[in-house]
Amino acid sequence: MRRLLLGSFVFLLVAAESFSQSKLEQFLQPSDTLHVARRTSVYVTEAAVGGLALLGLQQLWYADYEQSKFHTVNDNNQWLQMDKMGHVFSSYQLGNIGANALQWSGASKKDQLLYGATLGFTFLTAVEVLDGFSKEWGFSWGDMIANATGTGLYVGQDILWKEQRITLKYSFHQTKYASSQPDKLGDGFLEELLKDYNGQTYWLSFNIYSFINNDHIPKWLNVAVGYGADGMMFSNSGVVNDLNMSKNRTRQFYLSLDIDMSRIKTKSHFWRSVFDVLNVIKVPFPTVEFTDKNGIKLRGIYF
Repeated sequence: MRRLLLGSFVFLLVAAESFSQSKLEQFLQPSDTLHVARRTSVYVTEAAVGGLALLGLQQLWYADYEQSKFHTVNDNNQWLQMDKMGHVFSSYQLGNIGANALQWSGASKKDQLLYGATLGFTFLTAVEVLDGFSKEWGFSWGDMIANATGTGLYVGQDILWKEQRITLKYSFHQTKYASSQPDKLGDGFLEELLKDYNGQTYWLSFNIYSFINNDHIPKWLNVAVGYGADGMMFSNSGVVNDLNMSKNRTRQFYLSLDIDMSRIKTKSHFWRSVFDVLNVIKVPFPTVEFTDKNGIKLRGIYF
């Protein structure tokens, strides 16, 4: 079995490298000047994918719940703000995708920030409006502030430094809570990845070289500060009961190293794209955990 896995891995590496030398490599190369056809395809693709995603949410998710008049909710005290961190992360990463897509088309830096980096905020605002018409949820100004924060983090860094020195990243590990409430926290790894806030950690990953500019420091080496929470479950009514659960719930803070894959040198545009995609994930490293409940704890390899 090990030989089979190793052989499959080597095959994928060779195949990927072959593709990277083909027309795909030329296709992925960013244009030095405005490529109108590429820019048009970016706008059309974003509109189509966004529209289909919203339609899918409406039919596959919201249709199962009772609709209502548009209303707002204040959910800022739920999940120890882990859900808000998810909004910040999603808005930042979608904005990064939008900006990079327009850079690939040769669009101006102004267009990249105005129409690319705001992709996350625009899409998540539409999702929030759908929430507003659902009796189960509601339009949350806290979510909107989180969406704006993620977009602002991307745009602000680009304006200030012309680069992303601080990257928002994500990591996940399975917990004991999902098996107790699989309908709410996820049944299986993929569902838990999205639903179980107890296993999620959101990271601010700082690139050391960009701040210190010392040639002895690898340009890809980062130091990361993470935030997570533990002990969060649904009450019998299906609503998070902050009062009764507060003694079991705790915030967790982390300090670790990380790798900024966007700064790994490669001449291949294919591998550049792969590294950019993988860069949303915090690389596992030994980590120091800080909590009010357990004090300081060293974790060997933390996901």
